[in-house]
Amino acid sequence: MRATLRFAGPIVSVLLSASTIGAQGRPPTMEEMHKLHQDPKAYIAMLEDPARDADQKPHEVLMALGLREGERVADIGSGAGYFTLRFAAHVGDKGMVFGVDISPEMNAHLDERIRAAGLTNVRTILARPDDPLLPVAVDRIFICDTWHHIGDHPAYLAILRKDLRPGGQVIVVDYQKKPMETGPPMEMRIAREDVVREFEQHGFRLAREHTFLPLQYFLVFEPAAGRVVR
Repeated sequence: MRATLRFAGPIVSVLLSASTIGAQGRPPTMEEMHKLHQDPKAYIAMLEDPARDADQKPHEVLMALGLREGERVADIGSGAGYFTLRFAAHVGDKGMVFGVDISPEMNAHLDERIRAAGLTNVRTILARPDDPLLPVAVDRIFICDTWHHIGDHPAYLAILRKDLRPGGQVIVVDYQKKPMETGPPMEMRIAREDVVREFEQHGFRLAREHTFLPLQYFLVFEPAAGRVVR
């Protein structure tokens, strides 16, 4: 699922700068994270670092999701396509995966990977910060390491409920709010309990939880019947 970046020359220094933060044995500061997000090449290099697999466990995540052929999946915060292209292999030609991101640079890079792989069941969506702009309802909405970037959670959750097909799910994978050597700054993180409370107050229920990821929580939500707490 890895693609060779066209900016092969600068990528060596980019990889070094992106990995320097992790080598310091602490999460990046807010200033360091902001700078990283302002440099698409560095951010893509970090997202595509093969070392990510050890903690992210993409195969195990895919097996836990149990995607079925023909499903529609929205990968919100798709970035360089780490999970997007993996999803495409599982939903098959009759399914569709939407790579949703607010960064034109990320979408351009993912579009290049889609073309290189000859995929017809993946399309990118340039979203707004407050709306994923999904063109159709989907079976799964997958949000990995992105929920802490989204602003107005109640309004966003209302949109996600409308964007789900009957029986659909919203999956949140994000960093635990505890000291560790990697991940976003501590002040950006949202505790697992706060995510669950927020979803439950706005029309969802926690249907399932997987605990095999060493650094992140992995929560599966479904729409709940009854009144939504405002």
